[in-house]
Amino acid sequence: MSSSRPTPPSSSAITPVRSIDWRASITGGLLIFLALVVALFLDTSWDAVSTFRISRPRDVWAVGNLTVPSQWFNTIAAIALAFLGTRLFLRGGGRWTALAMGTGLVILAMAFLVWATADKAISLTGMLHATLVRAVPIALAALAGILCERVAVINIGIEGMLLAGAFAGAMFGSLMGGWAGIICAMLTGGMFGLLLAILVISYRVDQIIAGVVINLFVLGLTSYVSSQLFTEYRWLNNASPFRAFKIPVLSDIPLIGPVLFNQNLFVYGALMLVCLSTYYLFYTRMGLRARAVGEHPRAADTLGIDVIKTRYAHVIVAGMIAGFGGAWFTLGSVGRFDDNMTFGRGFIGLAAMIFGRWHPLGALAAALIFGFADSLQQKLSILNTPIPSEFLSMAPYIATIVVVAGLVGQARPPAAIGKPYVKE
Repeated sequence: MSSSRPTPPSSSAITPVRSIDWRASITGGLLIFLALVVALFLDTSWDAVSTFRISRPRDVWAVGNLTVPSQWFNTIAAIALAFLGTRLFLRGGGRWTALAMGTGLVILAMAFLVWATADKAISLTGMLHATLVRAVPIALAALAGILCERVAVINIGIEGMLLAGAFAGAMFGSLMGGWAGIICAMLTGGMFGLLLAILVISYRVDQIIAGVVINLFVLGLTSYVSSQLFTEYRWLNNASPFRAFKIPVLSDIPLIGPVLFNQNLFVYGALMLVCLSTYYLFYTRMGLRARAVGEHPRAADTLGIDVIKTRYAHVIVAGMIAGFGGAWFTLGSVGRFDDNMTFGRGFIGLAAMIFGRWHPLGALAAALIFGFADSLQQKLSILNTPIPSEFLSMAPYIATIVVVAGLVGQARPPAAIGKPYVKE
């Protein structure tokens, strides 16, 4: 008897089926739509010129203005957006989806700026300076989120920790001076970090609910105390903010000097914290242990790492960083506390954390994008553009939604995030 076996199909007969990357397709369609918006609505006369001032009157080294043909620039911007969108739409994006979207947002912002300054002038140095300043609380909030989520603790309460730090900075800064205000703001943030750690690590309360409770509690507490205390004792809400100080020689470099080397304590502190946390998480043994706790706590415990203590330490330090970021609103800006003055910067910091893929340097880059959107809406309102001011004030939040919507699903958080750990 002869047995017949099925003949396997030849390799030439097999046609690979290409899966559709819907996220890349949607992002590509959005970029093509933005290209049409730039081409149809951000048009100017072909003779219009946008002028960007680089040097300021008292600069040591003067540099000429940067002039850009408005219509030519926006035409090229529309072509670039259409190219990025078509490539994503036809070929799929993969890991390039987030990069293409981020690049598209930058191109769109530049096109808006060139269109708004057609036949006008604006200080480019001042705008970049404001971008870095406004990115500080977002970067610090993102850094607080990274330290928590790297050890698998979700910290939704960053907004409340920022607000608590702002309140403590204003009150204690008014009583004892700016440095005491910063220390008290950090201690206050650390106290709420300890509260979060007790709830979610020791008592294993749902981490999302615990963070929301902290946000609501701090909002109600600061609103009540400020209305009862600061209205009667106004001298308790009158701190002296930290002023910018120049770094000799470096601050005289055109464009770069005023932006990077003529800032206040909070800007320098934020940049140092980002660098230190990057080194700690990815180049030290303790950082490796922390990341192991976030990825596989059971295996880390087996190797002798105290998972509970590691999580407690990181959540408390994250609270202190958030408290320092909250002090920026009072001691680094206006010198007084107002109700809900953080305006959701803690939540934008969480978006920057996701966009930066849980890396401090990536989070800083994302914070700069949001800071640029924030400073852009102010510049556009000063230039009296026909766009309604209410829409301009939405710019940072629209950027947040667009960026996170395009990245969620591609960025992978720590594997054990949100899961309570019970030691056996």
